[in-house]
This record gives sequence, C-alpha cells and structure tokens, in this order.
Amino acid sequence: MSSRAVGLGVAALLLAVPAVAQEVTIPTRSPRTGAVIFRGGGYKPRIDSEKALQDKGATPYKDTFGDESLLLIEGELQRFFYQGIGTAGLGLGVGYAEKYADARLDDGSAAADKAALKVLPIQLNAFYKFDYAAFRWGIPLVPYAKLGLIYSPWWMTKGSATEIVEGSKASGGKWGWAGTAGVSFLLDVLEPRFARDFDSDLGVNHSYLFAEYTHADVNNFGGKGLNLGSRRWMFGLALDY
Repeated sequence: MSSRAVGLGVAALLLAVPAVAQEVTIPTRSPRTGAVIFRGGGYKPRIDSEKALQDKGATPYKDTFGDESLLLIEGELQRFFYQGIGTAGLGLGVGYAEKYADARLDDGSAAADKAALKVLPIQLNAFYKFDYAAFRWGIPLVPYAKLGLIYSPWWMTKGSATEIVEGSKASGGKWGWAGTAGVSFLLDVLEPRFARDFDSDLGVNHSYLFAEYTHADVNNFGGKGLNLGSRRWMFGLALDY
C-alpha cells in the first residue's frame, strides 16, 4: 500500500514539473506605461536665413562654420495616455549641440582662440504611433508623428568665455515649434525569446531602431534675431517600458 502511495506521489510530481517549467520559461508581457528614447544626428541652424541678414547679404554661420552641421544628441521621456489602435501620449525631450571653429579677427584672419556655438533644445510634444499592426499581425514597421513646442537656450563662446558682441553677451533663448515624421523597426521580431527575457528581467516591453525627419522653426514664431530652426534627419533607439 505504501509503495503504491509513493508511486502515485512520484507520478504527480513528474506531471507538475512541465507545468511549472512552462510557467517560468514563457513569461507574460508586463504593462506598458511609456518609453525612453535616445537619438542623434546633424543639426544645422538656419541662422543665415534670417531676413535682416539676407538683406545685408551677410552669412555669419557659413563664414564661421562653413556648411558643416552641429552634432545634436537628444534624450526623450514619453508617457502613454492611450493604447488601442496605436499609442498616443506626451513626451519631454532635452538635447545638446555644439560646433567649434577658428575665431576670426576684424580683418578676417584666424585668431588664436576657438569660437563655438552651443544650443540646448528643450521640447514638449504630443505623439501618435501606429503600432497596432506590429502587435496584432507582426508587421515590424511602426510609423509615427509628433508635434511639439520648443525652447532653445543658446550661447556663443570665444576661448573659455561667453563671447561679447556689440557690448552684449552672445546668449539667449528662442521659442518655436517642430513637426516630426518617422518610422521605427521593431527589434522584437529578430529575437522573440530575448525580447521576452528583456521584459521579464528589466521591464523593457519592446525595443526599436528608428529614423525620423524634423521640420523645426525656432525664431520666436517669426520674430527678429537669431533663427535656430532646422530641417534635419535623426536616428536612434527607443525602449518601451
């Protein structure tokens, strides 16, 4: 009788092991609440397109930096407020861009010091991404769009100090707006098991590589002075959590 009981106990244990293993190795997705985004690209401000400069035929940006762009690095934190046929929410991003060149003397010759333009764009945007097809049918391409408000502090340096132009410090801030359209590639389709482990271990639901194009007008909504708007491509990594 006892041997029979032991046999039944062993059989029950063997039947339970696969069920436990299945539960451990195939975790469910955790809820999504937002995303962290990192991007980078070239940023060429439209300083020389300012009307007063064009009227004078002046091109201070080109004269100093040539046709080269600043390197812009941005980070953005998004919060999802709608998840259904796509995902929508708000995002807050902060970036930094700088460019160095030889400073110029009054006669146009190169000075010993370096001149630099530095910009710190801060953007609040609303976004929508059509990820329904990716999650429902496994189509890995996710188009999206953003519209946002920008404030860009800026300053110019000569050597280690802020440059003085006509008796005033060359620094300030500009308001503007930006519209962005892009497409993301859902990396989960390449390694589904790794994507599940990434979620269960770190809480990252999905990861993407993306490319986007931005039209930004940052000139105090058509005001006079420095124009920090641009037309640029950016590339980066997005992580849903």
